[in-house]
Amino acid sequence: MPGDTIEVRIHRVIPAPWGWTYAGKGMGNAALNAAAGLNPDELTLINWEINADSTGRGTAHSSLGTSLPIRPFPGTIGLAPARAADETACAWTPRDCGGNMDCRELIAGSVLYLPVMVPGAFLSAGDGHAAQGDGEISGTAIETPLSALDLQVILRKDLRISSPRIYSGNAWITPAFAPTLDQAAYLAATRMIALISELEEWSLDEAAALASSSVQLRITQLVNPLVGVHAIWRH
Repeated sequence: MPGDTIEVRIHRVIPAPWGWTYAGKGMGNAALNAAAGLNPDELTLINWEINADSTGRGTAHSSLGTSLPIRPFPGTIGLAPARAADETACAWTPRDCGGNMDCRELIAGSVLYLPVMVPGAFLSAGDGHAAQGDGEISGTAIETPLSALDLQVILRKDLRISSPRIYSGNAWITPAFAPTLDQAAYLAATRMIALISELEEWSLDEAAALASSSVQLRITQLVNPLVGVHAIWRH
């Protein structure tokens, strides 16, 4: 029910043996593409051969002759928004109940907390990524089907939150989404300050001082209808 929290434990993410990355025409952030001098009339495709073991570790080899380690995760994972009938329910848009977050920290072993906004919650996940850089600069990661996505879903009636939280690799993460990077960065930072204050039972001023020396702000993505920044606190 609204007011509850869904805890999603990501146990295993296995990509398919192939993937692709696009850049150029119709993809990504139009202003970024223009600033980079990309051809607006051409769409460039890179194909990938993905070799993953049963834990999701492995390597991707591109049609350009390059290779990189994979770090698979679901680009989209979230609950239904409160107003699913209006235009803001576009599947491309990340929001405070999750969705197309494209957060590369959501790998196997991480835990995602999402606020429930409608009865039934309606969790969905997909948009497999074998690897992605901060920002998802061209508009695509190594896009791939997922051969396996093992999730454990727990209803938390004891926890009330208003935006996503992630625990991954001994770090707390607060994602935020807004029309501009400045707005998203401020929101991610203030959410992290509030979380540190809550967890450590410190004042907001004390939490902000700690955050200034130990929290990293990372660009989640530059290419969705709302851009994303996430704050990371390792401890």
